[in-house]
Amino acid sequence: MSSLDRFPLHYLAAFRAAAQTENLRAAAESLHLTHSAVSQQIRALEARVGFELFTRQGRRLALNPAGQAMQRAVARVFAELQAGLLAAAQAHGSAAQTLRVTALPSFAQRWLLPRLPRWQALQPCITLELHSSQQLVDLEREGFHLGLRIGRGPWPGLASEPLFHSPHIVVTAPALAQRLVGVPLELLAQQPLLGDADLWRDWFTQAGYKAAAPKPVASFNDAALLGQAAEQGMGVALTRELFAADAVLDGRLVRVSAQAIDEDASRDYQVVYPEALRDDPAVRAFCDWLHAEIAALQQRLTETAAADR
Repeated sequence: MSSLDRFPLHYLAAFRAAAQTENLRAAAESLHLTHSAVSQQIRALEARVGFELFTRQGRRLALNPAGQAMQRAVARVFAELQAGLLAAAQAHGSAAQTLRVTALPSFAQRWLLPRLPRWQALQPCITLELHSSQQLVDLEREGFHLGLRIGRGPWPGLASEPLFHSPHIVVTAPALAQRLVGVPLELLAQQPLLGDADLWRDWFTQAGYKAAAPKPVASFNDAALLGQAAEQGMGVALTRELFAADAVLDGRLVRVSAQAIDEDASRDYQVVYPEALRDDPAVRAFCDWLHAEIAALQQRLTETAAADR
């Protein structure tokens, strides 16, 4: 393995972009480079470290286990570098002091808010204004620096970065979970189910349940409400893993089945910002912090799943 002495750090920028987009063309566009330049830099990085970081399927890339470990490390490095650059800009007196962010209420409540104390400790000189809304906000007209959105765009005038793709998992409160973990599907289907009826139908179908699809007793237009209902013992919820992760890790919710179900990529989360703010120090610092936090949480989930096996 190559040491860090004289290590071409721009290789890491190419790796980071490719890991986030899983597509060489999209990575190249985000870096304002050619497709071949990004491909060559990734190949050169793999030659330096001595092993492959991706599996390749045409233009599509997927991180292998070594690449996933590298991504977590690179996310932390870029977050620290951006924090240092922002601190330098603040010391110079040229950094923005307010960052206005808009997000869906579910994302803000279930994932972002519990992590904001860490952001505040990292960037104490930046005032964060968080706006939550179910409506699509015009960032430039309303004066926002960043938005957290579901979808693949394109959004005219905005740059975007893939934030996370999260499967839906089945969880419930600990008291109910005690008698449900490992039960046959026909018994699970008789429980009070919470969430989207179509997702539940698909989940039971993929799990091998052949009877008529059971109907949920309640559905919600907000994942935060769904999670709250499950935590209060209202029933068994089918919810995004990332939104349930904190509650699962600290014991407020229990996963009752290993079966998960994916929505298509059009339901992935993205962070978006005006093209003019692509290189803004505060915007870049917040984006890199988001990526680092997601990588850290996914690592905890992987380690917990491995320990439970």
